Amino acid sequence: MNKTITKSHVLALAFGAAMSVGTFSVAVASDAVPTMTKEAFESTKALYFQRCAGCHGVLRKGATGKNLEPENTLKLGQERLEKIIAIGTEGGMNNFDDIFTKEQIANLATYIQIEPPVPPEMTLAMMKERTKVHIDPKDYPTKPLHGRNWENFFVVIERDAGKIAIIDGDKHEIVTHIDSGYAVHVLKALEHHDKEHAEHPGRFWYSMGRDGKMTKIDLWQTPEKMLVAETQVAYDARDVAVSGDGKYIIGGGYWPPHAVIVDAMTMEPLKVISARGTNIDGEYVNESRVAAIYTTPKESTFLIAAKELGQMWQVDYRDIDNLRIEKIDSAKYLHDGFFDPTGRYFQIAANASNKMVIVDTETRKLAAMIDVGKKPHPGPGANWIDPKCGPVGGTTHLAEGLVTTWGNDPIGHPDQAWKICKNIETDGAGLFIRTHPNSKYVWADETKHPEPEVQQSVQVNAKETGAIVKTIQVTDEEGKVAVHIEFNADGSEAWVSVWNRKNSGKPEGEIVIYDATTLEEKARIKGLTTPTGKFNVTNRTNHVT
Repeated sequence: MNKTITKSHVLALAFGAAMSVGTFSVAVASDAVPTMTKEAFESTKALYFQRCAGCHGVLRKGATGKNLEPENTLKLGQERLEKIIAIGTEGGMNNFDDIFTKEQIANLATYIQIEPPVPPEMTLAMMKERTKVHIDPKDYPTKPLHGRNWENFFVVIERDAGKIAIIDGDKHEIVTHIDSGYAVHVLKALEHHDKEHAEHPGRFWYSMGRDGKMTKIDLWQTPEKMLVAETQVAYDARDVAVSGDGKYIIGGGYWPPHAVIVDAMTMEPLKVISARGTNIDGEYVNESRVAAIYTTPKESTFLIAAKELGQMWQVDYRDIDNLRIEKIDSAKYLHDGFFDPTGRYFQIAANASNKMVIVDTETRKLAAMIDVGKKPHPGPGANWIDPKCGPVGGTTHLAEGLVTTWGNDPIGHPDQAWKICKNIETDGAGLFIRTHPNSKYVWADETKHPEPEVQQSVQVNAKETGAIVKTIQVTDEEGKVAVHIEFNADGSEAWVSVWNRKNSGKPEGEIVIYDATTLEEKARIKGLTTPTGKFNVTNRTNHVT
């Protein structure tokens, strides 16, 4: 196993603390009784956490990916499971034959035929013990100390290094690398929608690692001091958000399945909200993971996506001792989403239901559910103006090459609201779609397609017609893919990440910068380890999608 990943096996270690058996086996009706040595079980458990649990769940009950409990996997058997892991499926699962060794594939196939270990819980007291303040808030600077244009900084995830890179968007150079949680999924900052109650939107950024580690970054500090505080609120996690008044942050856990409200200044965990409950089918769910978490621009509330429940929870944070929570039934499995341009409506993908769910945060009720393609995945999403439909939102899909757009202006264009505007075929399934108000184009990656040349390309479509303007092959290096698009502050540049599907532990990734008008390459920023999500300070704090 790679040393960089091994350092971050917080969840795996937690599992290990609860398991102390030498050889693992499960009895079945047939002669096939899968067994593993303790060493193989432990290393494979960590591998499953890193690469599989996000889609299939810690307890393997499935969500975006299929249920992998033994009652299902034993029917498929070792040989068939190895083939699926190696070559992937048409339903959106990647091939792993270029990431895992044959031995790792064989071990994973065996591991998922054995009953999954149940990891321990995490209490508020345990979270507080994991809280560290590196710089006292009273010592924070009153102005930026580095002389750079921090409002055009890009905050970049270096997934497999467990780091955050800060990049100067004006000079196209790396400012620093900051230690973070393992495989950070997202970063969020205070937005501009509540200027009256919050100062300096975009200055402080908060990350959430797959290992539940949350970090606080101060972009006004000198590079070596930008990490100012950290805590850990889960063993497996995905998202984070900042309250509109800047007082709180909230992190969402996959395991334990809960959300935690944290003091934004000190990073002290304050309140745990369990996500366990009864789903839209009336069934109690123990592993109800928290996927997306957002702050509502027009209300003093957080939005929590209770993935397995098929519910959006709108949580009023004005009195955290007496939380008011509206639980809004919708569809399974809620994953990631974005607001419409007004900030009133939240648009989130329900992967397994092939729907986009629309929540009206003013009425705190479901506004609509839109049937789209197979396994929608908008990432941070995209809004733009269509000449026929008016304002629209758009999503890529994990399981087919399709960009779907829908009307999202019920006030100005009621006849088009929450109805499909266009279905645009792309070369391959993808993870992210992005645009900018100053751009004529919508960009989408195609990372989920099995063909290397397609994985390495992004597709640029015209907003006006939806037609493909250009397919850009970002890299042709073996084993590398193009993923995630972000624009600079004024929309004149589009930045695309390039990273190795197989983690080498070396900074072999890069970001390729394109002129957003001519679509020609401008520059490459090298020296990055699996750069994934990139978040421009001005765009993200001004709600530019």
